[in-house]
Amino acid sequence: MSFADPIFLLGLLAVPLLAWAAWKQSRRTAPGLRYSATADAEALPKTLGTRLKGLPTVLSLLALTLSLTALARPQRHDVTVERTAEGIDIMLVLDVSTSMTAEDFYPNRFEAAKVVGADFIAGRVSDRIGLVVFAAQAYTQAPLTLDYPFLRRMLFEVRMGLIEDGTAIGTALATATARLRDSEAESKVIILLTDGQNNRGEIDPTTAAEVAEALGVKIYAIGVGGEGGREGGGIFGPFMQVPEVDEATLREVAGKTGGRYFRATDAEALRSIYDAISELERTEIEETSYVDVEERYQWFLWPAFGVILLNILLVNTRLRRVP
Repeated sequence: MSFADPIFLLGLLAVPLLAWAAWKQSRRTAPGLRYSATADAEALPKTLGTRLKGLPTVLSLLALTLSLTALARPQRHDVTVERTAEGIDIMLVLDVSTSMTAEDFYPNRFEAAKVVGADFIAGRVSDRIGLVVFAAQAYTQAPLTLDYPFLRRMLFEVRMGLIEDGTAIGTALATATARLRDSEAESKVIILLTDGQNNRGEIDPTTAAEVAEALGVKIYAIGVGGEGGREGGGIFGPFMQVPEVDEATLREVAGKTGGRYFRATDAEALRSIYDAISELERTEIEETSYVDVEERYQWFLWPAFGVILLNILLVNTRLRRVP
């Protein structure tokens, strides 16, 4: 509860002073009846009127307190906040080729990418997000959705080895762009994460980027991993050839659509990149507040009137003083 005119509450400071002054006055007030001998009067039993002689003063002070509170205009505020946002449509494109099992990230590139991607999804507001995974081919793991728990579950259910091995970056970009083609969002974004070079598919990355540019889709490309080479071998199994990231192509693809290229060499760097993209592609949220004010002065005013009427009734009947 708040008060529209709280200045009147300062008057409540005078109530204790008035109560003290009334008490002092009652100690000096002459009795209503005069007796020739006060000892006889003191021996008389106290009546109800005698016991309640201070009640009119109490009622007067109570009426004053209630009146001052009513004048301060107590109010109750119901605030309704309406949030509206022009969301961004985002397609996450994740490389699931075997090179993503390289362990220069913990526990490997693939698992680290899923964890960081899930955190990115959890941090978005009012944005539709979808997921495309690719190796030699690309397919949609989840369409654009606002159901973030479902999307995170679909991300963690992605498994390697279900698609023929390879790296079809152009096909993956074309698939994600197709998902955004009919989008009416103000901003349409693809976040591509890969650790290799385009070596499969019928669509090259540059052509896919041109299509994305024509449809107003912005591409952020993330190259993950360190230098290419061989990993594993010896008693731990056969060597795995880790490809070198084709930074030139990824930089060209991102630049052509107005996006940016990033390089992540560890999980922390990858997390920082997703944070940077979140800042670059932030959804603007508009808030409209509706305030419903309910006046509650009557909660105090009517009781004040009642107390005043009760006081008038008592001092003119039961508690009337004899001159």
